[in-house]
Parts: sequence; structure tokens; C-alpha cells
Amino acid sequence: MKVGTIGTGFIVDTFLSALNEIVDAECVAIYSRKEETAKPLAEKYQVGTIYTDLEELFSDPTIDFIYVASPNSLHYEHTHRALENGKHVICEKPFTSTVHETESLMELARKNELMLFEGITTIHLPNYQLIKQYVGKLGQIKLVQCNYSQYSSKYDALLRGETPNVFNLEFSGGALADINIYNLHFVLNLFGVPQSVNYAANKHPNGIDTSGVLLMKYPNFIAECVGAKDTRSMNFVLIQGKNGYLHVENGANGCQNVILHLKDKEVRLNSQTTINSLYYELLAFKEIFDNKDFDRCSHLLDYTHSVMEVYEKARKSAGIVFLADNR
Repeated sequence: MKVGTIGTGFIVDTFLSALNEIVDAECVAIYSRKEETAKPLAEKYQVGTIYTDLEELFSDPTIDFIYVASPNSLHYEHTHRALENGKHVICEKPFTSTVHETESLMELARKNELMLFEGITTIHLPNYQLIKQYVGKLGQIKLVQCNYSQYSSKYDALLRGETPNVFNLEFSGGALADINIYNLHFVLNLFGVPQSVNYAANKHPNGIDTSGVLLMKYPNFIAECVGAKDTRSMNFVLIQGKNGYLHVENGANGCQNVILHLKDKEVRLNSQTTINSLYYELLAFKEIFDNKDFDRCSHLLDYTHSVMEVYEKARKSAGIVFLADNR
């Protein structure tokens, strides 16, 4: 499994570190608009090729997969071009800016018999699988609370009058897209699509959400997802049921420690052996690729589509309009 990457940010560094731990997988090329920005990563991970032209990356015959970690608004374009050039794709979350873009990519991938994955850590984590295994012991669920808040240095830039990509409507940014999406995946992969969705956001004058609360109603319980890039918090997930509650320490994105509370009994659950959460999603993608398991790939794509539908409803309920909405 040979990979070429688009992007040079922190997430690409984390991705390459995880890829190094996967047997028979390697990065063979890095794309950046400027060669000097790609050099540190190329040297760190001994990647032999740097491209500053996307067409050269897409036409490289040694590459099986393109890993797309460009700004959110470019996910669709870069993924579409990669698929057109016969490459499988791992596209970072949030998958696209709109549901329409997601559907277009799904159609193209299936038409060209190519694998297409959303790079979302949560649903592939061993501890998340433990949560699925044990959540039934809680009895009837009544409340789900998720909080993933991380103060961003880019927020300071926003307050200074700058417009970083992550706080820019043109780049499909915002707290819901960047951070609360992990909470959304956590809930939807456990419980499916809710009956109703509403997102109440703290918005900057430019219209972007810097933090917010996503409320999802199910037939018998309510799920609340808090995501913030303008404040800090204790990050956690709590699932409350008739028989007890389940506590995920440090938030939905890593599921680092899981504690099951049943009456006066406490059970600690942890089967994760590495702190790099991207390792587990890459392990899953490599297995699907090796086995040519297009059914499993398709199932994951359908799930991504359902998340995008809820995500778009939530975003629009808060009056957040991306440039991509007009395309």
C-alpha cells in the first residue's frame, strides 16, 4: 500500500507516523505548493519524492492511495481529481463541505471501482468497539453528553482581525467541522441517525462558528455534543442509562480510557496499545485494501454519507453558509 499525501500540517505528520507502523505500507510522495514546506516531513519520514504540481502527484504510477489533508473546502476537488486519475483515496474529516459533494464522490468511486475512505479516528478505535460491546449493559439510554473543546491559537489570530482557514466560511471551517465532528461520529456510529438536529452556535461577526452545542433527539433519549475552539474544557463523553453510566475520558476523538459504572461497580476498559489514534483507521483501511473488500468500503461510505446529512442539517440550522453551498 503506497501512499501520496496532500498537505503538510500537523495531521499529516501524525498520519505519516502512524503509516510507519503499518506493515507493507509506506508514503512514497508528498505534495505541497512549496517544496520547502514539504522538506521537513520528507526528511523525517524518508520520503523520496516531493511534488509541487498536483497532476504529477496524481499521475505517479507507484501511488495506490492519495491521502487528502488539504483545507476542508478543497477536500472535494482533490479527492475528485485523485479518483479521476485512478487512485484510491483517504480523505480527512469532515469528508466534504456538502452532502452533494459527498454523493458525487461516492458515485465516481463506485463507477471507477476505487476505494474511498473518510479519515475519522473514533469509529476505528479498539476502545470504541469496547463501548459498543458494553453500552447495552446500561439499560435504557436517557442522556448522551460529549464535550471536545480545544482552545485554538488561530482564534487569537481571528480576534486580531485575520481570517485563518479554520475560521473562514470560504474554506468550510468552524468548530462544528473541525472539532465537534468527532462527537457527531461518536454518537451516530453508536445510535444511528436522530429524529431531529439543532445546532446553537457562538458565531464570529464573519459568520463562522467558534463554538457551539449540537442537540440531537432520538425516540427515547437526547444527545448533546459540545465543541469549542474559543475556550477550553474537560473533554469527555458520558452515556447515561437506567442501570448506570459510561464515562469516556479525554473526549470522543481518542477514547483513551473508558470507565463503566454499574451501580456500585466500576469497570475500567482499555485495549488500545498506541497513542497515535490514526494507526487504527489505517490498519482497517489496509485490511480492506488487501482483501479487496469493496462491500466493507461501501458500508463505510454509506455511513459517511449519513453523517454528512446530519452535519449539513446541523450547520444550516445555525445559519452557517459555506461558499461551497452556492456551487
